[in-house]
Amino acid sequence: MEKEKFYITTTLAYVNADLHIGHAAEFIRADILARYKRLIGFDVILNTGTDEHGQKIFNTAQEKGIDVQDLVDNQVNRFKDQVQKMNVDYTNLIRTTDDYHQEAAQEFWKKCEENGDIYKKIYKVKYCVGCELEKTDSELVNGECPLHPGKKIEEIEEENYFFRFSNYQEKLLKLYEENPNFVIPDFRQNEIKKFVERGLQDFSISRLKEKMSWGVPVPGDEDHVMYVWFDALVNYVSTIGWPNDMGKFEQYWPVFQVCGKDNLRQQSAMWQAMLMSAGLESSKQVHVFGFINSGGQKMSKSIGNVINPLEITDEYGTDTLRYLVARYINMYEDSDVTLEKIKDMYNADLANGLGNLVSRIMKMVENYEIYFELKDFKLENQEGFVKFMDDFDLNGASGLIWEKIKYLDGKIQEEEPFKVAKEDLGKAQEMVADYVPVLWEIANLLEIFIPETAQKIQEIIKSKKAPLELLFLRK
Repeated sequence: MEKEKFYITTTLAYVNADLHIGHAAEFIRADILARYKRLIGFDVILNTGTDEHGQKIFNTAQEKGIDVQDLVDNQVNRFKDQVQKMNVDYTNLIRTTDDYHQEAAQEFWKKCEENGDIYKKIYKVKYCVGCELEKTDSELVNGECPLHPGKKIEEIEEENYFFRFSNYQEKLLKLYEENPNFVIPDFRQNEIKKFVERGLQDFSISRLKEKMSWGVPVPGDEDHVMYVWFDALVNYVSTIGWPNDMGKFEQYWPVFQVCGKDNLRQQSAMWQAMLMSAGLESSKQVHVFGFINSGGQKMSKSIGNVINPLEITDEYGTDTLRYLVARYINMYEDSDVTLEKIKDMYNADLANGLGNLVSRIMKMVENYEIYFELKDFKLENQEGFVKFMDDFDLNGASGLIWEKIKYLDGKIQEEEPFKVAKEDLGKAQEMVADYVPVLWEIANLLEIFIPETAQKIQEIIKSKKAPLELLFLRK
């Protein structure tokens, strides 16, 4: 029997800088859902990758005095290393400089052009290089983009190609109306609906090659390259075969998308209008995550409160970062994270919580010579957990596992088998034998969240011996 398909994608990371903790949260969440879907029998594609065109990349290369292709090649290698350290088990890693992607972007352009949605006009606008987006005066604060304070707003006047975004107001509103859960959470769906209801302005989709040569060539016009957003968004279809392998594309499309709230407009309105123009089905769903702050402020190098996700993995291990994302960073609201909070979480939940529980139970298993047989773990029997995961509620699902950990720890505290063993070894053996299946269940549930730790626990349980070293060393 053929497996049901599931296709999930992150946004693509710009390669002009290292991944930050917001990227880590997005990529790890996508990975957790992909692991869950595989576990319940789906054929899964998890797509991620690098966005390598645009003014920001071009400027960075010029500032460093290196060839732009060399810059992106070096940064892609860094990206792969960083994602590996987060233990993101992707199936597809796309680069927007890949030949097949650039060909797909050009074909997508042609489809939109054939539909009458691409035209040329003089372009005069205020532009944030940090966002790679046009900005109206109402979106600026003291003349600056609120997402990139300190960066100069550029004023551009040139002839560009435009996409007729204005043609898709009613179609987008119909999409949201017919799919009330198209954008998650609901307040983000309401936000994008209000944006579309106010009226849509056509947006520029090209740049003059003489001013900014680093981009996908516009088909039929050697003087222009594609605007970075138009090119990059097409990766969601090109990575699964469009337009050359339509058999594969039709098996996996539509896509389940995840992004940060600064991508709301691009992912849930601009991209959906582009799909409609190209004659393709809309995305399946778009999950929009909140921002991560530190110490009550937006992370900033000047403030000195930036948290590098790889510093967390270096200090506490990959699974600590993954656990932080799954359990403590709210998926849809803004969250606050500090290094002190991470240390407290690590000690309380992982070192003194999970690690101590495994060590205590397995010491008793070894010392009291407990006999047990492990049953095959069946996820479908975990109804509450499955419900959380089907709703993509990682905070709820991981919280449920820790409730089991606390329950088991409390049961040991209450029954005190280590004391009972001094008077009645047989009774103590029965108690500990009852703990093992729950610990086995916990280890299996943890596999999608903190896979390295989960596999270690499974091996320890199978060995019927106490671990030689602690899973987590107290910091």
